[in-house]
Amino acid sequence: MGAITTQMIKELRERTNAGMMDCKKALQECGGDMDKAVDWLRQKGLAVAAKRAGRATSEGTVQCYLHAGNKIGVLVEVDCETDFVAKNEQFVQFAKDLALHICAANPVAMRREDVPQELVEREKEIYRQQAIESGKPENIVEKIIEGRLDKFFKEVCLLEQPYVKDPDITIQDKLNELIAKMGENITIKRYVRFQVGTD
Repeated sequence: MGAITTQMIKELRERTNAGMMDCKKALQECGGDMDKAVDWLRQKGLAVAAKRAGRATSEGTVQCYLHAGNKIGVLVEVDCETDFVAKNEQFVQFAKDLALHICAANPVAMRREDVPQELVEREKEIYRQQAIESGKPENIVEKIIEGRLDKFFKEVCLLEQPYVKDPDITIQDKLNELIAKMGENITIKRYVRFQVGTD
């Protein structure tokens, strides 16, 4: 394994926003492989997020985003455990970026279980008809529906959507990174998106 250079650490920091020591450790653990180090840091964020998940979040921030022309507006509440983190610049920036993301990506729901059942059923029926019309045998129609439904959820569920500022990661990944960095449980509590001319 070659030496881990400061340039490598700097590049990994730019790609992940992780701390310098974490980046160094990730590169050491992964033999200097940049992509593996990114995944290693993401897994670490996931582990920290899981550990913190049960802790109460009674502090936080409400941020808004107004799109140019004031035709679309978003309000989002992101909660954390302490006032200290609630005032942290990175935490507040995450909430602001999230409001912008919601404006652009227009999620239907926070997570899969929140998507209205009638919408899910309607999508299933469309996929079923498409599969049958394209002459697919009955035994694989269900598999096709399952695959397309999975893709649908990734497009409409906020936590699974690719982050607009970095499409290689999801909102959940971004949230996990922030939890790992702040050392607190952080939750996206709720959001509302207003668009002129729509219900």
